[in-house]
Amino acid sequence: MRNLFSKLSATVLIATFSTSIYSPLANAHAVLDIKEASVNTYQRIAVRIGHGCDGQATQKVSVTIPEGIISVKPMPKAGWQLETVEGDYSGKYSNHGKTITSGVKKLIWSEGELQNGHFDEFVFQARLTDSLPAGEKVFIPIEQNCADGNLSWSEIPAKGQDPHDLKRPAPGLMIHAAAASHGDHHDTKMMDTVKIGDLEIMSAMIRATPPKAPVSAGYMVIRNKGSEMDRLIGAAASFAGKVEIHEMKMDGDVMKMREVAGGLEIPAGGEVTLKAGGLHVMFMKLGEQMKDGETRTITLEFEKAGKVEFELPVKTVEGHAHKHGHGHKK
Repeated sequence: MRNLFSKLSATVLIATFSTSIYSPLANAHAVLDIKEASVNTYQRIAVRIGHGCDGQATQKVSVTIPEGIISVKPMPKAGWQLETVEGDYSGKYSNHGKTITSGVKKLIWSEGELQNGHFDEFVFQARLTDSLPAGEKVFIPIEQNCADGNLSWSEIPAKGQDPHDLKRPAPGLMIHAAAASHGDHHDTKMMDTVKIGDLEIMSAMIRATPPKAPVSAGYMVIRNKGSEMDRLIGAAASFAGKVEIHEMKMDGDVMKMREVAGGLEIPAGGEVTLKAGGLHVMFMKLGEQMKDGETRTITLEFEKAGKVEFELPVKTVEGHAHKHGHGHKK
């Protein structure tokens, strides 16, 4: 009798354990890879699709961008056609000194095939403006289409309603107020904080240049909030023919500048400051003048976090005239 009871108990335990593992997958919703974010930041957001439509493969995924999320740039996906739908915003937004009233309002990946037994991510980058309500969730409607049907994850809960009570809830992102400045970095308001993975990029700027200058430099603070080291391994900009990560060091009485071999390490739980007279992003073979008050777009590539593209202001930096060469007297 005891053996029978033990066998029955084991069977119930296994069944319960199996259900706890497989039920979330069987009933998986369209979800976001991040659950919370602060206003005035750039975010990399991945929409995760966990299953098809009643067993059918997903052939199209559409993402509706809520008001208050701007500067949306989707990531192309191999084997899928990508379409962006633009329109007018309900309000006006300031973006690096410019007023914008329209932009991308919908993203569509189509003509692909995601089998029911697989999952995948559809990624975009965007800026969260301070018009979003801090302390509340913003909901991003998702729709997935299959050959003979579709699933619309677009239900938005009423105030005080649990989203789990909805059959097809839109994934939500909890919005926080802008993060306070850190330590002695008083210039964090020079640009919005850019986030990618565990990294935060703050106080980024490009040095303004005189007419016909061949080079300029980029400065910023890169903070790693993760538990693993990452590494800045590359950079690119359309306005420069060549971009490298450089450092300036004294060698005796000579100031020497050289490329950082193997990339720039961003320690776990730490930060690295790129500034005049030290580490910096070097923009060479400039195709245009860097004018104070304007903005430029650059791309940084990290070993673990991946690539991130963002805009940063052009600023005049007093002193430390930047000369490109192998070395000069201090």
